[in-house]
Amino acid sequence: MDTVLLEVFRTVAHLGSISAAARRLQYTQSAVSRQIGALETELGARVFDRLPRGVTLTEEGRTLLPHADAILDRLTDARRAVDDLRTLGAGRLRVGAFPTAVAALVPRALARFRKAYPEVAVSLVEGLTPTLLKGLSDGDVDVAVVSSSPAGPVDPTRFHLRHVLDERLLVAVPRTHPLARRRTVRLTDLAADPFIAGSADAEETLLRAALHSGFRPRIDIVAAEWTGKLGCVAAGLGVALVPALAMRTKPADIALLRLHKDDAPVRRISAATPTDRADSAAVRAFLPLLTAAADSLWTR
Repeated sequence: MDTVLLEVFRTVAHLGSISAAARRLQYTQSAVSRQIGALETELGARVFDRLPRGVTLTEEGRTLLPHADAILDRLTDARRAVDDLRTLGAGRLRVGAFPTAVAALVPRALARFRKAYPEVAVSLVEGLTPTLLKGLSDGDVDVAVVSSSPAGPVDPTRFHLRHVLDERLLVAVPRTHPLARRRTVRLTDLAADPFIAGSADAEETLLRAALHSGFRPRIDIVAAEWTGKLGCVAAGLGVALVPALAMRTKPADIALLRLHKDDAPVRRISAATPTDRADSAAVRAFLPLLTAAADSLWTR
């Protein structure tokens, strides 16, 4: 049933006059009469009795009116709900991010988003890049902050990547290390040092970017979490490559050194969204805030 006919019917019913309804709807009186006639033809019943001064509902019209009100009110609610999503007066934003991006970058962006759009429900899921990409594919997150992965480049046919920043990697050494007072070191300066990494296979760690130069690190200790890595460094058990994003604060017994520009591996940080789904209004609003948060960090 045409909702325009229902709207005309409801207006005439509430005003009790075809001419008054025409003025309210900004139609001609004859156009309103034709639409009421079309509705009656569709229903196979008269909905109004025409009187010398206006109209009155028939029994069929009185039966139809509450249903017309309910249908049109639900449509109004539906339009309002969609408009709220479009204008960010409601909705949700589900963000995924790898652990070091949760240290400072993503929380800053989310704080700005929540301040700007307090009616949007915000959630954050932490995980490694492959897990985050699966979450995107499964529809569990709306946007994921991911890093370049040892598993290979992200499939551009499945995910749209927007560059956020290139993150420098630093070297964490104990304060007692002979190079601790240096600002910049070469990888060859660390050839004799054991490395602490997340895997015994350098190809699966942050060290993989340094392998192209022929540098072969010795990995003595494997520690999955950054607190464990830094604890081992502080104890003098070795050195570690650490992401700059993770180092908003550092233990006092550790020195952070820059790598020479010819040795310095970088991680490309991107915001990923699935190519088979349109970005929501919340995602479109979040992305520039993420870039702004990256610009505010010294790791840019």
